[in-house]
Amino acid sequence: MEPELLHGVTDGVATVVLHHPAKRNAMTAAMWAALPPLLDTLAADPRVRVLVLTGAGGTFCAGADISTLQGSPDEAQTLAVRAEEALAAFPKPTLAAVKGHCVGGGAQLAGACDLRFAEEGALFGVTPAKLGIVYPASATRRLVSLVGPGAAKYLLFSGELIDTERALRTGFVDEVLPVDALDKRVAEFTRVLVSRSQLTQAAAKEFADGRTDRDAHWSAQARASDDTSEGVAAFLERREPRFTWTVPR
Repeated sequence: MEPELLHGVTDGVATVVLHHPAKRNAMTAAMWAALPPLLDTLAADPRVRVLVLTGAGGTFCAGADISTLQGSPDEAQTLAVRAEEALAAFPKPTLAAVKGHCVGGGAQLAGACDLRFAEEGALFGVTPAKLGIVYPASATRRLVSLVGPGAAKYLLFSGELIDTERALRTGFVDEVLPVDALDKRVAEFTRVLVSRSQLTQAAAKEFADGRTDRDAHWSAQARASDDTSEGVAAFLERREPRFTWTVPR
């Protein structure tokens, strides 16, 4: 099969699969270019409450397909940054489910997700120093916000791969699961996310990402929504809440 992005929506969860198994799901220029419009489509889909990004087979993403860098490295990096920023801006919770290698552009995409769950044995690396590439400012800042300046410099300066234990310790990964337990845990956790208030999640995502000009907006959204009253009523009645606020299309 040609390199492509596969996707589907089940029970409120959109899954996007990086599919280029011949090169450990390395991202081609066409795959980078296809991601932003796909994310726009999924963001506008009222069925979608959560997005999971993963790789086909036993690996997440080995980075950019180096053959796509031979013509115009600047153009290739622009495509990667656009994809990264589109993923970071996705208005609903995003989770990277990582097996195997998560390297270069793969780490860039995983870092743009809200959360990262990994299977034991996964390897992570940020490798532009091996190619003489200046890592994008946006991706560098995002990496620093996740792991701190010291760990970010270690990864960027050396290009060395780190294991799941170190990735968890530095904060790049949120959970590490035993082999063959990742898919089950992701399914369980995304069910939890789907059941929660989208209003809470959307506001928290903006605040956590550093947005400082939307306090009044979210206060108005909360006042106009029934989510708070429904949440309190459900708690008192000992039932599951039925939240109705949705991300505006």
